[in-house]
Amino acid sequence: MLRLLRLLLLLLLLPPPGSPEPPGLAPLSPAAPPQAPDLLYADGLRAYAAGAWAPAVALLREALRSRAALGRARRDCGALCAAEPGAALPAVPLDAPGRDSGPGRAQGAWERLLLRAALRRAECLTQCGARRLGPGGAARLRVGSALRDAFRRREPYNYLQRAYYQLKKLDLAAAAAHTFFVANPTHLQMREDMAKYRRMSRVRPQSFRDLETPPHWAAYDEGLELLGRQEAGLALPRLEEALQEILAQMESCRAGCEGPEEQQSEEEEEGAGSQGGLYEIIAGHWIRVLQCRQRCVGDTATRPGRSFPVPDFLPSLLRQLHKAHAQVGNLSQAMENVLSVLLFYPEDETAKKALNEYQTQLGEPRPGLGPREDIQRFILRSLGEKRHLYYAMEHLGASFKDPDPWTPAAVIPEALREKLREDQEKRPWDHEPPQPKPLTHWKDVLLLEGVTLTHDARQLNGSERVVLDGLLTPAECGVLLQLAKDATEAGARSGYRGRRSPHSPHERFEGLTVLKAAQLAHAGAVGSQGAKLLLEVSERVRTLTQAYFSPERPLHLSFTQLVCRSAIEGEQDQRMDLSHPVHADNCVLDPDTGECWREPPAYTYRDYSGLLYLNDDFHGGDLFFTEPNALTVTAQVRPRCGRLVAFSSGGENPHGVWAVTRGRRCALALWHTWAPEHREQEWTEAKELLKEPEEEEEEEEEEEEMPSRDPSPEPPSRRLQRVQDKTGKLPRVREEL
Repeated sequence: MLRLLRLLLLLLLLPPPGSPEPPGLAPLSPAAPPQAPDLLYADGLRAYAAGAWAPAVALLREALRSRAALGRARRDCGALCAAEPGAALPAVPLDAPGRDSGPGRAQGAWERLLLRAALRRAECLTQCGARRLGPGGAARLRVGSALRDAFRRREPYNYLQRAYYQLKKLDLAAAAAHTFFVANPTHLQMREDMAKYRRMSRVRPQSFRDLETPPHWAAYDEGLELLGRQEAGLALPRLEEALQEILAQMESCRAGCEGPEEQQSEEEEEGAGSQGGLYEIIAGHWIRVLQCRQRCVGDTATRPGRSFPVPDFLPSLLRQLHKAHAQVGNLSQAMENVLSVLLFYPEDETAKKALNEYQTQLGEPRPGLGPREDIQRFILRSLGEKRHLYYAMEHLGASFKDPDPWTPAAVIPEALREKLREDQEKRPWDHEPPQPKPLTHWKDVLLLEGVTLTHDARQLNGSERVVLDGLLTPAECGVLLQLAKDATEAGARSGYRGRRSPHSPHERFEGLTVLKAAQLAHAGAVGSQGAKLLLEVSERVRTLTQAYFSPERPLHLSFTQLVCRSAIEGEQDQRMDLSHPVHADNCVLDPDTGECWREPPAYTYRDYSGLLYLNDDFHGGDLFFTEPNALTVTAQVRPRCGRLVAFSSGGENPHGVWAVTRGRRCALALWHTWAPEHREQEWTEAKELLKEPEEEEEEEEEEEEMPSRDPSPEPPSRRLQRVQDKTGKLPRVREEL
């Protein structure tokens, strides 16, 4: 009944059908107290699923408004109550007894002060929350971890853009789509939707704006752009605004650390109840709050759609500020900012040199000139929290990952310094691949395999790239091409089911995994010879890739797919797109900055990639490598039967595929990993499925002789996947970028 009343109220708040809607996603009822965001969001999704587009828009917008209002109320109430005289925490430390009393009496007095301050702070926060959020305050509007993740990924905007499209509000649909796409830049469906909106004549260019980007990023980017154009005077107000917005964003984030969500998350992870007494519970909760507050530094420095923060965000901004002030002649402000940099890095030679130059230009000393007060407060508070956390690490076994490289060594207990230094010096294999061996070694290996080295990394103008020929005979290429054809006719297109390619509307994409090939062979839909050859060839490629790039450490297949791209007749005239856009295989490539972010949704565990070609009777379809800007082509490879192109999967090897304008291009795509836990389980299952009866009998005899070869039970997840495959259910569709 309550949900029905809420829905009716929101419908009344919608504008009449013919009225213009305000730009952006404006609040529906700014004076009304916010409702529970989780209930609003759930109701919005139900309305969306039912095709009730107007109620869905109203509910989703109100969920966004309520969540934002909850955050603002927490921040404002936290600042207000922290300034209350009676709610200030006692400043007397535990190891500083009073002058007129013994240790026991001093400790009791400090506890009474702490308890009184905590009660006064709780009373203030409760009353403030009730005034801002209605009866029950923030506790009534608790948001679960699943919903927080959905809002962090901006999922409401994905639903909003589709609902707006159905309501013919194209400008609002484009704005919502752009907002979602900023945080999800590799979302293929949204990429296509964005392209459609840009082609619509009724959608204005200014509609493509981000409705959720924090203010500090807009000011920061504009300031840096103006600095790049040598317009320091115009850049300074924007950079100063960025600094203040960064500090405000951190305060808002820190206020959220004291809310019920953090406590709920810990309870979900650790289970209900606690094993400790009063002081253990207080200490544990305080440690979690401090850990959350320290994470706010990284959260504020992380751009939307990224998983990793901009390194040294605040110090780098202060460096830009002091240089800009110096360019326009504001030497006093330049000194304030460079002194602030030295608070983070007292031994920074560049900053000390700049400070000496500013002092020389100013002439007489100015005693009142010092670092910025806001930065001093930030550093002092941060160092105090770090001391508590490092103490908890040393004495209570707590965990803490310091987000800042500038933390002084004196803050870290001596007992922890050596361990932390060792952890920092350890470089995992993911960041330190084995060094390539001399070319003569590879010639010996290739001769054993009957393969020729055609181009090495130097000839391909890059690093960790190679072209090898002779991995397949023409007959073997013919068998695999026939397998792809038979599988297509059997309706076993893996991933896209014969639809147009997700990368180009002018091609069809067909894929066949090793497990699906084995299942089709087992069912008699395709020949077993092709399915067995697919397994054998993939292992052949893995062996050569390991021998060439990683002889010191074993490589495992993580995914194998037989892929064919076919040009659609009648759609190739004046074609301007690529068969596969430029990308990297284990990181999200950002051509604008030249960076490649090794983070989801990229397959971050992939270490080496391989493409084994089966034919060349088509037009276009060449593989090419580029610079990180995705524009400058550094090398190009023409497919042919038995040719393998292998390369490391990171940002050092951006690559794409030219458009296939005639015919059908088929290749075996393989990805390898150093991580055994990401080994391709389907490959093992396919091998089991393709075994001949004689092979199974031999293995049974071996198992009788060695009953303890693998006594551990099979993980439930693998058992479930195997049962699903044997029942004929299609395995989960994977989009391979």
